[in-house]
Amino acid sequence: MHKAVGGFGGLRVNSRLLIPVPYADPADDYTLLVGDFFNKGHTSLKKILDSGRNLGRCDGVHLNGKVAKGDRKDEPLFTMEAGKTYKYRICNTGIKTSLNVRFQGHTMKLVEMEGSHTMQNDYDSLDVHVGQCFSVLVTANQEPRDYYVVASTRFTRREVTATGIIRYKNGKGAASSELPPPPVGWAWSLNQFRTFRWNLTSNAARPNPQGSYKYGSINITRTIKLANTAQKVDGKLRYALNGVSYVEPTTPLKLAEYYGVADKVFKYDTIPDEPQSDNTKVTLAPIVLNMTHRNFVEIIFENHESAIQSYHLSGYSFFAVGMDVGKWSPEKRMNYNLLDAVSRHTIQVFPNSWSAILLTFDNCGMWNLRSEIWDRHYLGQQLYASVISPNRSLKDEYNLPEGVLTCGIVQGMPRPPPFSS
Repeated sequence: MHKAVGGFGGLRVNSRLLIPVPYADPADDYTLLVGDFFNKGHTSLKKILDSGRNLGRCDGVHLNGKVAKGDRKDEPLFTMEAGKTYKYRICNTGIKTSLNVRFQGHTMKLVEMEGSHTMQNDYDSLDVHVGQCFSVLVTANQEPRDYYVVASTRFTRREVTATGIIRYKNGKGAASSELPPPPVGWAWSLNQFRTFRWNLTSNAARPNPQGSYKYGSINITRTIKLANTAQKVDGKLRYALNGVSYVEPTTPLKLAEYYGVADKVFKYDTIPDEPQSDNTKVTLAPIVLNMTHRNFVEIIFENHESAIQSYHLSGYSFFAVGMDVGKWSPEKRMNYNLLDAVSRHTIQVFPNSWSAILLTFDNCGMWNLRSEIWDRHYLGQQLYASVISPNRSLKDEYNLPEGVLTCGIVQGMPRPPPFSS
């Protein structure tokens, strides 16, 4: 709830100096945080959700917490010098609204997406869904004066637009009041997704090329299809995955697992790998998927609702290999991108559509897979993936920190033996 009213910021991760990036050093490196905002405070927003309602539409859109008034008195968000190229790291830090971002009079060259270098295509505008981050290069190649950077809501009944000033050094003249229009419809956004490609010739965090990981030749060991639904339980709205709406247990999941008492707190695989045909009934429970260490897994997000979805998986990057309208079936794999799909950690699912991701569960721990749409997340549209090292080895997972606080049924229990080396 704090995020909804401003509790967020940027955390910039740079490439190691030994690892070259596939573009020249920019003249400056800017962070642009765009998102929706609500006029209500965090306690009021919480009361709305606890009463069994969703948050409704946002009250506005901001760019780095600001909205230009357009009265020629606005201070610039960023400055550029004619002839130079600048890097903008654009993130949608909102809690429920997809946004389209564009620079008045300038194109954007996409170079990175959620930690992965991309093929460097030029775009007039980019749809940035909730939780997603893109890096673009913008060259100051226009007449030196002020220009607007524009963010508009997408897939909402009422379009809301906000602007910020980009100022050329020594430029003269106010920004034109004629703003570049946003795209129309979500088919445009789906087609844009299909243009995103991994840059197979650039380096990753390690010296080897990031595209050297041949994910398309690995056999799938488990397929999990997750369908989102919205239902009322005891008169209150709940959001669910495969018929179960997540609730927090009184003992944290990882503590229960580490202390060997998971069976007293939750059950593994309480949801089926395939959604049932009848999703009208929703039950409340902790949802923990028991994932086999280092298995290669396919996850299908199937959205039967009219609202766009956005999902994030903590602890991992995955390959966003496919996305289309309708229902998913095994034949859809024929159209997967098994060569250069971008490795990322957030994926959107359009209305009455599906999205597919592939990943190896090689990072031990208890990892949250959640809707980035906050009211859906808060009211149950999330789960956890448990990945346990079969060898209890420090090569796979660290021991519980010495000073960690315990609670619930594990409080006062003797600490389990440490993992071996």
